[in-house]
Amino acid sequence: MNQQNPWQTRSSQKIYDNPWISLTEHQVINPSGGKGIYGEVHFKNYAIGIIAIDEEDMIYLVGQYRYPLKQYSWELPEGGGPLNGEPLDSAKRELLEETGLVAKEWKEVLRMHLSNSVSDELGILYLAKDFTQFEAQPEETEQLEVKRMPFEEAYQMVITGEITDSLTVAGVMRVKLMRAGF
Repeated sequence: MNQQNPWQTRSSQKIYDNPWISLTEHQVINPSGGKGIYGEVHFKNYAIGIIAIDEEDMIYLVGQYRYPLKQYSWELPEGGGPLNGEPLDSAKRELLEETGLVAKEWKEVLRMHLSNSVSDELGILYLAKDFTQFEAQPEETEQLEVKRMPFEEAYQMVITGEITDSLTVAGVMRVKLMRAGF
């Protein structure tokens, strides 16, 4: 199978830019030779997710209203980390900000592209254990509710579709597979 890029870029124009994302419209020749456009969203941060599971097999989820979805969402503690920074440092900061937890044990368990047909956003998931509880420090844009629940209950929320956030779905499923020996 040919794994070389079959797309040809005729021109590119940045049409939107803010501190978190930029949007570029490319005039292209597609793989079958036709002219077209391709929109590309560039994310200026990593997407960081933390699977925080304590010694009683309880997982910490964060609930918040997600503006783009116009609905409430239960998800892992998550946030952004600068592309030129250490992702683990960002994970530690996000866990403290959103839950007040500081973990002694950290393990990267998954990297994934979150919507690779339109964006370059890279998600990195960490498993965190062995916690000390401090005061949460949410950002001004966050109105969060922290829930501690049995891991199996969160897994069932993923299976039934009650949890739809991509990092959370992937993180919970990854832990379930790790426990099964995969």
